[in-house]
Amino acid sequence: MALYVLKFGGTSVGSVERIQAVAQRVKRYRDQGHQVAVVVSAMSGETNRLVALAKDINEQPMTRELDVLLSTGEQVTIALLSMALMTIGVPATSMTGDQIRMMTDSTHSKARIMDIDEQAVMSVLNGGKVAVIAGFQGRDEQGNITTLGRGGSDTSAVAMAAALKADECRIYTDVDGVYTTDPRVEPNARKMDTITFEEMLELASLGAKVLQIRSVEFAGKYNVPLRVLSSFQDEGEGTLITFEEQDMEAPLVSGIAFNRDEARLSILGVPDQPNVAASVLLPIGKADIDVDMIIQNSVGDNTADFTFTVHRNDYARATEVLEQVSADLGAREVRGNDKIAKISVVGVGMKSHVGVASTMFESLGNEGINIQLISTSEIKISVVVEEKYLELAVRTLHSAFKLEQTA
Repeated sequence: MALYVLKFGGTSVGSVERIQAVAQRVKRYRDQGHQVAVVVSAMSGETNRLVALAKDINEQPMTRELDVLLSTGEQVTIALLSMALMTIGVPATSMTGDQIRMMTDSTHSKARIMDIDEQAVMSVLNGGKVAVIAGFQGRDEQGNITTLGRGGSDTSAVAMAAALKADECRIYTDVDGVYTTDPRVEPNARKMDTITFEEMLELASLGAKVLQIRSVEFAGKYNVPLRVLSSFQDEGEGTLITFEEQDMEAPLVSGIAFNRDEARLSILGVPDQPNVAASVLLPIGKADIDVDMIIQNSVGDNTADFTFTVHRNDYARATEVLEQVSADLGAREVRGNDKIAKISVVGVGMKSHVGVASTMFESLGNEGINIQLISTSEIKISVVVEEKYLELAVRTLHSAFKLEQTA
């Protein structure tokens, strides 16, 4: 007998019929003798509906009250799924974030998990029932309802699995695993049987949408075996995310991630002196704008050029801030481009093998794709290119690193 934590996202519980299908899947685990805790999201579209209601009242809703409102979405799902389970003869108990004693800090709308008292859930499981848990929510020390923000239900599930010392945390979603790249861009993308936490963290941070980065970080920190499976297919083992690196014959590159939501800003002719990077980036940070890739280079006349990327939604605001910085520093000019994309190749094989960068750059060059920026880490190489070349670049690299499906 094993203990599994299963997580089902909004599309998996998007209707009564889908909730009933989830109940049947949970029953199969129970029929095999396993203990099961199920973490669910709100039904698809429900959180957006609740946010819209709040904004009809106040365009800038009070975060405490917004958390109270949004937490009801998951409570609807846990009640319905518990009813569906009991209807087919599976004892079940629904549990809110407060009832599972998930303690968080007091940062409403993006709270961090501080502790979970697993005894409440273990009591339900040891009593022969399925624990049906509301993801995305907890409570702070003052008893206020809090929500965990983007990807919160995935994080709830992984945290619950860590607290329960579960044999595996299984994330059921609308895809059947982690692919070498987005199959909508490259039809020959291949589902991976396994991937390391390092690789998954990079892919998640670089734009892969299968798992939220917080949940992967949590799983890695607490050594929780994590598997991604499809809610809509009964067969298949999905993708296991593990600490074990693949064998020496595995490809150097495991996957290709991309992000269309990038913009590039450059400030040219700033004084080439200590602390200039801080002079540029501190005002950007104070404007609550996240910076991604950064390049600084001296140009030989006691000045330097400074280039960085931001999310496209922050482009206009970042440009305003940088224009003021330029005036303060006496820089020559500010340039920008919000029609760029970032493409990254990821693989633990890069740690011990050479030639990935040269293959990447040569392949793109042969297609006439100009590289504007380059950033590297131990297991990743990222480049910025014109957005119009994104899909061609992804397909080119996928082929160059032989990531296609095998017969």
